[in-house]
Amino acid sequence: MTIEATSGIEHHASRLNDPAKLKTRYASEARFRAYGIIALGIALAFLAGLFFSIISNGWSAFLQSEYRLDIYLDPAEIDPEGKRDVTRFGLADYTKMARAALSKAIDLPEKQDRAMKRDLKELLSRAVDVQIRDTVVADPSLIGKTVPIWLLAAGDVDSLLKGAIDRNVPEERRQLNNRQLQWVDKLAADSVLQKRFNSGLFTFGASSQPESSGLAVALIGSFFMMLTVALLAVPIGVAAAAYLEEFAPKSFWTDVIEVNINNLAAVPSIVFGLLGLAVFINFAGLPRSASIVGGLVLTLMTLPTIIIATRAAIRAVPPSIREAALGVGASKIQTLFHHTLPLAFPGIMTGTIVGLVQALGETAPLLMIGMVAFVVDIPTTATEPATALPVQIYMWATSAERGFVERTAGATIVLLGFLFVMNAAAVYLRRKFERKW
Repeated sequence: MTIEATSGIEHHASRLNDPAKLKTRYASEARFRAYGIIALGIALAFLAGLFFSIISNGWSAFLQSEYRLDIYLDPAEIDPEGKRDVTRFGLADYTKMARAALSKAIDLPEKQDRAMKRDLKELLSRAVDVQIRDTVVADPSLIGKTVPIWLLAAGDVDSLLKGAIDRNVPEERRQLNNRQLQWVDKLAADSVLQKRFNSGLFTFGASSQPESSGLAVALIGSFFMMLTVALLAVPIGVAAAAYLEEFAPKSFWTDVIEVNINNLAAVPSIVFGLLGLAVFINFAGLPRSASIVGGLVLTLMTLPTIIIATRAAIRAVPPSIREAALGVGASKIQTLFHHTLPLAFPGIMTGTIVGLVQALGETAPLLMIGMVAFVVDIPTTATEPATALPVQIYMWATSAERGFVERTAGATIVLLGFLFVMNAAAVYLRRKFERKW
């Protein structure tokens, strides 16, 4: 080292060790750390605000106001001929029986004017007719008996008990009149009207009434779609990634394929919806609004994510593993299946779950293939009409009724719960099977 170089280093070191320079440098580093902490705090504050808004609006969706009424299953109304014909059971006026039981619970006179009957009926959900009918169909021996049944309260009654309706609003601008408020208070005081866990949120299908609306169709539809994606996207994606990474010759065409795979990962999801509408519905003739079509569209959208993640996981396996396997006589296929893929499994599983999470939360492509149908009956196969969780949230969010506001937030909580579990599973699998090289 020359004398000039040595003196230059000493001069630079003296400048770095200068107290004024050190103080300025430390202050700059402290400001940079402060900026980072502030940015992180702002992001966490927005995230906390989002979760607080969703949970505060949606927790009440897991509770539902219901009456415990002693219903007299009048044989003259349900089965006047005494033949126990199930097809005849659906013709009975079950709402009339529910209104009579509700009137008895409030201690009202048997003779009532038309206005009183109307007010009583408005306290009951329109779904009580189906609830009582299902009870009779399930056990016809109950006909002629007085049976305690939990029946849904009307959406306005449920909103009143949850504080969504202001009692201080003048009667002419309130959903429930003063007489109805008195009845509700009496029923609640006598424990006839209670807020119970809303199992219907997970078992009911579509309905125009918020109290009888549920996620059953959306949950089953999402399950069929995720099953389709898992059965198609995972093997195809892993096979494509393994071929491109281990077997494909480096050429112009493989470069084109790799570039297009990376570009497909950034294509807006609605484009895949248009592709699914054109290919799977218009060309292939698959049924509209079916889970199988949604699963195929989401498979196309998820494939690039799985291929990219799998290639990165395979590339992370040390070359010495392959060289050692080939050195002892293993073929390329044996090396891939016995050594490379097992060691790349954590990364493959992480990429797969991340792709499934992305697919589970998609809405736009499903709207394009018509999965916004009003489906009441729960689908039993992937070819029957269905909807999906994010689409159900979208449909409830566009409804005007007050009760759908909490239903929207409650369904969002359910969707976030699924996403959290799947992401936690990805992290767990990654840490459990990951190896350090």
